[in-house]
Amino acid sequence: MAHLPARERREALIAAALRIVAREGVAAATTRAVVAEAGMPLASFHYVFASRDELMAELVQRAVSEEYRAIAPLLASGESTDASLGDLVYAGLVRYLDSVKADPERERGMLELTQYALRDPETAPLARLQYERYTALVQMALEAAAGRTERSWLVPVGEVARMVVALADGMTVSWLVRREDREALALARSAARAVEAHAGVPAGVR
Repeated sequence: MAHLPARERREALIAAALRIVAREGVAAATTRAVVAEAGMPLASFHYVFASRDELMAELVQRAVSEEYRAIAPLLASGESTDASLGDLVYAGLVRYLDSVKADPERERGMLELTQYALRDPETAPLARLQYERYTALVQMALEAAAGRTERSWLVPVGEVARMVVALADGMTVSWLVRREDREALALARSAARAVEAHAGVPAGVR
């Protein structure tokens, strides 16, 4: 490991730190713990990172990218063309929940990194960027779903997107705490109905 190129060493250290954060939390991701997890000498860390703070800033940025990809399933339709708007939203939320359930440790780590970012004025903008990206992605999904079902939003679609992101956050924490799959699906169904209530009736329906 010590003989890897600098870029590969950096990636290995970031991956090791993310594993520690997911497993034990941000506080456990000390410099020594990270190099031990990566199987590298301490000198390797200081060769690619000026400090632990620099590593943590990189982890926050990586968390933004990881969570952005987790939200991405909302863009995939996968439903038949005669599905209702509520059905499309529900299907997207279920796919998102599936991504949470597939790796709960990673999800806990990502949530902790978001909280870590908010405590530091230098990294807080990254947390805001994270949610701006989530909202933009969900807005694209909502616009596509409305177009497929010939519905129109009664309020600005950006407001609906922010609501979906907040609902997804709530469902994530609820599932991580309770691990109740049936309850999570019921919450997703309720959330889909709440979202659909912000859309007008389909074209041609009175």
